[in-house]
Amino acid sequence: MELKGKKVLVFGAGKSGIGASGLLAKLGADTVLYDENEKLDAAALAEKVPGCSVAVGRGEAPEAGGIDLVVASPGIPLDAPGILAYKAAGVPVTGEVELAFWAEKGEVLAVTGTNGKTTTTALLGAIMAASGRRTIVAGNIGEAYTGKVLQTTEDSVTVAEISSFQLETADTFHPAVSAILNITPDHLNRHKTMEEYIRVKELIAKNQAADEPCVLNYEDEALRAFGEGKCPAKAVWFSSARELSDGMFLKGGKIYYAEGGESTEVIDTASLKLIGVHNFENVMAAALMAHEAGVDFGTIRTACEAFAPVPHRIEFVAEKDGVAWYNDSKGTNPDAAIKGIEAMSRPTLLIAGGYDKGSDYTEWLKACIGRVKLLVLEGATAENIKASALAVGIPADKIRMCADMNEAMELCRREASAGDAVLLSPACASWGEFPNYEVRGDVFREFARK
Repeated sequence: MELKGKKVLVFGAGKSGIGASGLLAKLGADTVLYDENEKLDAAALAEKVPGCSVAVGRGEAPEAGGIDLVVASPGIPLDAPGILAYKAAGVPVTGEVELAFWAEKGEVLAVTGTNGKTTTTALLGAIMAASGRRTIVAGNIGEAYTGKVLQTTEDSVTVAEISSFQLETADTFHPAVSAILNITPDHLNRHKTMEEYIRVKELIAKNQAADEPCVLNYEDEALRAFGEGKCPAKAVWFSSARELSDGMFLKGGKIYYAEGGESTEVIDTASLKLIGVHNFENVMAAALMAHEAGVDFGTIRTACEAFAPVPHRIEFVAEKDGVAWYNDSKGTNPDAAIKGIEAMSRPTLLIAGGYDKGSDYTEWLKACIGRVKLLVLEGATAENIKASALAVGIPADKIRMCADMNEAMELCRREASAGDAVLLSPACASWGEFPNYEVRGDVFREFARK
């Protein structure tokens, strides 16, 4: 879409909205960055988006009559009253990833899924860079895609982490290779039903051709149905539970690649810095995507062996007085938190709780039985988690309630003994007490190191 001279409203002044506004200004659009939160500092925002106008507060929304396009930030639901009002007035609404793709000059490799996106994206970026390709890593992983897309060239590759919120507004977005790592319940407060959440995740492949790869987890029931049925792309499988005749699989601690029934060892997981079966699945997904993008297995192996875990994902922080502290702040839903607790080899004091996304905590809490020495709860979900914990048989004397993260961390410091682990793996989002999971993890990390 030609944006020069168009009047564009960016709805939502978070990181994505700031990135989108900056891109639009550079493309010559007459841009307004708008947020309903009247407590935001408009002058401070204006300094971050030179060349753009800024409006804050519900009464300051620009009239629809003068707007050619609305770019909704991922955190703004598409059924929000403000968005619906612009739609009703006939103003087209798109999203940050779609906007960035309009300016993309190179090839895109895109990763989505409920869990493992950040590790897989970061690892894939490392592999592609090691292959000699000019590589840009962007999206939900760090800097917004819109903030980096003007760095792309005809020979570059963009490795992008894409969330379900971003896929809702994807229209022409077309990755050369895509991946859906897994689908488990998450963000149901936004998507309402699992059926809708699954549908949105599957949109990552909607514009791919039949010969373009979509890497899928064979052990995920929803993804197997998608890959064997309605996936428009070429399904390429990985599995951590069985041998495959085509694709990548884990067997006996080693990762193999199979084609036409003939398999070749690619990576010995003992040589990896990443731990846990969930991480071996991430490695297989990244390796398959890189292979489909033309990278040889020697380069893939070397890059995987050199790769260190990403921050906030089962991240070892420190060991003090015989107690190991692990930061898994990115475990923002129950399935991710299951992976965190399964990775622990010591009696564990588990800090959990936070913003309520409408999750069911039953299976996560069952996974805690026999592993968790003390369940330390805080945040808006603490009472719900406690009720679920008691229902699955966790004794009341193994559950502690805290007012906030500081109290929870201090309690763990007092109660932990040499040989224990303290794990922050909340199973909930951070919103309310913290602006994001990174800040929550940083607070935990600083406390542990002190």
